[in-house]
Amino acid sequence: MRVLLVHPSPLLFSEIYLRLEPLGVERVGAALAAAGHEVRLLDLQVWRHGDYRRALRTWRPEVIGFSLNYLANVPEVVDLAREAKDVLPDCRVLVGGHSASFVAAELLAHADGAIDCVVRGEGEAVAPRVLQAFAGGPPLASLPGVTTSDGGGAPPLLVPDLAAHPPARRLACRRRRYFIGELDPCASIEFTRGCPWDCAFCSAWTFYGRSYRMLSPEAAVEDLARIREPNVFIVDDVAFIRPEHGLAIADAVERRGIRKRYYLETRADVLLRNREVFARWTRLGLRYMFLGIEAIDEEGLRLHRKRVHVDQNMRALEIARDLGLVVAINIIADPDWDERRFAAVREWALSVPEIVHMTINTPYPGTETWLTESRRFTTRDYRLFDVQHAVLPTRLPLDRFYGEFVRTQDILNRKHLGWRALYDVFGITVRLLARGQTNFVRMLWKFGSVYTVERLLADHERPVRYPMRLPGGAGGTARPGRDALYVHHPTAVATPA
Repeated sequence: MRVLLVHPSPLLFSEIYLRLEPLGVERVGAALAAAGHEVRLLDLQVWRHGDYRRALRTWRPEVIGFSLNYLANVPEVVDLAREAKDVLPDCRVLVGGHSASFVAAELLAHADGAIDCVVRGEGEAVAPRVLQAFAGGPPLASLPGVTTSDGGGAPPLLVPDLAAHPPARRLACRRRRYFIGELDPCASIEFTRGCPWDCAFCSAWTFYGRSYRMLSPEAAVEDLARIREPNVFIVDDVAFIRPEHGLAIADAVERRGIRKRYYLETRADVLLRNREVFARWTRLGLRYMFLGIEAIDEEGLRLHRKRVHVDQNMRALEIARDLGLVVAINIIADPDWDERRFAAVREWALSVPEIVHMTINTPYPGTETWLTESRRFTTRDYRLFDVQHAVLPTRLPLDRFYGEFVRTQDILNRKHLGWRALYDVFGITVRLLARGQTNFVRMLWKFGSVYTVERLLADHERPVRYPMRLPGGAGGTARPGRDALYVHHPTAVATPA
């Protein structure tokens, strides 16, 4: 079958800071190609809706598969699915991805027949079987993780072997458009999958059922060796939890003589325990680290259930400095903050040398706070669930809350990019353009136009075509059980093909 895989457009946050290779879609594409299908990938982060419409008319795919990792992309994916059915009434449409796994029934209801099924959980193993069902094979509802308008079938199964379908990177054209910060261009790679922690604001652990799986060092380095870009983002939710695994991959990288620059994400307590692993990777090219801090006081850490303390976070930052790493951290702004709280966070952020970003506390489907948050949601617009908009009542009037948020973002941006963006924007722009780093130049110049109070407020006034279904248990305080949270259960593993 002719299969068009589609990744939706970038969100507000990623317009500036990053644009990542669609690794999950590439893995599904590899599985479908191995099953004998003709596969194309259209990443709307780097292509346009006009290119999508052109592909419908000229290539006429028989199956269209949408990746839906971010909740804010729900309306776009539904609209694109409807458009596909208008142009190609006989084509089959499926949707998968992280957020799709938590809102499968809502997607089908919004699409009103334009989406044939939603694949919950990991897609590599089941996607070829879905296409078999489309061709007259087993009923869709009999496949693990597949939800149709008639309801869900068996629970989704974890992929038994992460190395079975390495990313089909050849599918992603315009690869120079992928970047993170000044790592431009930048590919992505996955060494592990899942997270054993249970932070209240996160849905990674609920998606994977707190499971944690590792790619073999041999398979990891084989995939790394196939990457042509000089920069690599390690997409693991928490890098190098198991020190022996990180060291084994490092050994393989050294044997192959691979030289890249790396960016990764990890936790403070993991960095404290496994300093020698991160030190080893700095010698291999590790330059940037995102460290999950989230809060600057014990109360905030307790509310987020980070299971670390302030002193651990500070010691981890000291270690990263000693290793010579450029560290980015995130602070979660709560809608309950007032001017004094924003001011305190700005004061702290200006006192440390690290790059500090700020997002807004946003309960997502799949997070514990989605089910236990006692405050009522102020919107049912999926597009506002992007950690840059307030979706819960704010203590301050909304315009004043956004004023403090934008002011804080502006101060932090000028602090961290001041050496490039303030006193020598023009000079650095010329140098970056000469080096071909057009994405980072775009990042520098977009700060002033993207984050404005007027734009954020205007987003709340947009008409809502697809209102979000609120959780039935909203307003409760008891911690929900696993069955209410998990997409995957750690014991439910697919049988290898």
